[in-house]
Amino acid sequence: MASPKSKKSSMPKNSPMPNKELPPGRRDGSNAKPRPRPVRSRSLYSAAEVHEVFRRFSVQRPEPKGELEHVNAFTLLVAVVLSAQATDAGVNKATRALFKVADTPQKMLVLGEAKVGDYIRTIGLWRNKARNVIALSQALIADHGGEVPDDREQLVKLPGVGRKTANVVLNMAFGQHTMAVDTHILRIGNRLGLAPGKTPEQVEQGLLTVIPDEYMRHAHHWLILHGRYVCKARKPDCPACVIADICKAAEKTTDVPAPLVPIGPLGAADEVA
Repeated sequence: MASPKSKKSSMPKNSPMPNKELPPGRRDGSNAKPRPRPVRSRSLYSAAEVHEVFRRFSVQRPEPKGELEHVNAFTLLVAVVLSAQATDAGVNKATRALFKVADTPQKMLVLGEAKVGDYIRTIGLWRNKARNVIALSQALIADHGGEVPDDREQLVKLPGVGRKTANVVLNMAFGQHTMAVDTHILRIGNRLGLAPGKTPEQVEQGLLTVIPDEYMRHAHHWLILHGRYVCKARKPDCPACVIADICKAAEKTTDVPAPLVPIGPLGAADEVA
């Protein structure tokens, strides 16, 4: 009796593979790329509620600004790289003097790793960060003509640059609608149920799905400032929250929203927080 392995297939030699064996998105056997699956939002909020949340943020801070000091796209990139596991205030204290003498990749290379380290010695992990600043300066000159690229794929190839850093630069320097998820935004996305997710990438995709396009330019800053000064990690300041009536956080302490008044990029209420 012949072994099953010796049986020849009855399928014609040039017969196409059955559909069930084709890779997803290629049911016709073509070389077309699979269609990306749409991101489903798990937000607890309706579209109208999300719109109202960001409308209020836009009234409260019409022109929000990032708190990292910089003078151009390069110094912004360096500042964000240095801000990992450090406070913005601590980074600013170090970079004020650094950027006066080195505000381009070329000047940073002339300064050298040792002297860069001297300027940023007060920042955590300063040795590794000084090395990355020099390495990314070299890469910018070698691969991008000394200019910061406006493409995430190219940015994340630079030493010390991850997705969050790239998203910050793309948003602040180039006006792109990106969402850089830091610890504050990760917390808000989950605490409020605005865009729940276990990872920064999940929260990022959730926020990009639910936030109206008209508010995406500044959404990153509004959420960071709200998390930093109002919806704090240990003790949320619910009486100071302008969206307290909309908020669905289980631990909120009031349903009465704070008065909706403009406070500027960084108002007095923030400074005393």
